[in-house]
Amino acid sequence: MKILFVLTSHDQLGNTGEKTGFWIEEFASPYYYLVDKGVDVTLASPKGGQPPIDPTSDKPENQTESTKRFKADAALQEKLSKTHQLSEVSSDDYDAVFYPGGHGPLWDLAESEVSVKLIESFYNSDKPVSFVCHAPAALKQVKNTNGEPLVKGKKVTGFTNTEEDLVQLTDVVPFLVEDMFKENGGIYSKKGDFEEYAIEDGLLITGQNPASSEKVAEMLLKKLQK
Repeated sequence: MKILFVLTSHDQLGNTGEKTGFWIEEFASPYYYLVDKGVDVTLASPKGGQPPIDPTSDKPENQTESTKRFKADAALQEKLSKTHQLSEVSSDDYDAVFYPGGHGPLWDLAESEVSVKLIESFYNSDKPVSFVCHAPAALKQVKNTNGEPLVKGKKVTGFTNTEEDLVQLTDVVPFLVEDMFKENGGIYSKKGDFEEYAIEDGLLITGQNPASSEKVAEMLLKKLQK
């Protein structure tokens, strides 16, 4: 079984002068969950090479068993430093795609035509597409075969407006994931702030926040095993 992971290449947190990127937990936890079960995971990003790590996700209070394992895993760090360029990968070669979050995707993956076409290609080939936390931003411009937003009429979740408020970035981000889903006709639902929550609607699987990242991987694997 082969799954493609798509990470952000964007490292600037708006105009704050601070850095962003992908959230370690949202990459490491699903990655280990899947590879420990024999899944072959390929890594890609818009620019290829080393994707930026969100420094906040590396703080002591955000460490988990998966992030600690990642810090000690030289082989995975080496693999991460050499992600494939997104334009060079094809949905034909994989069974599913997974997008880890962090704030970076709000800027690059949300606007990437390459990413949009890739998601549409997976979906139209009857292959699952999955996202966690801020990564559903990548669905912003994705359309179904009728030319309507892919999320229209679908059950979805992602980083909530209240969670964005709590991390004090509501005025920094280009858009709010929750608002984007609602504007595109998605049936958005959520649990409490930073509680585990993931939802599946057909081929689309979304998770609310970092705590939900492994749950998304679990649901994705179950879907592939059906």
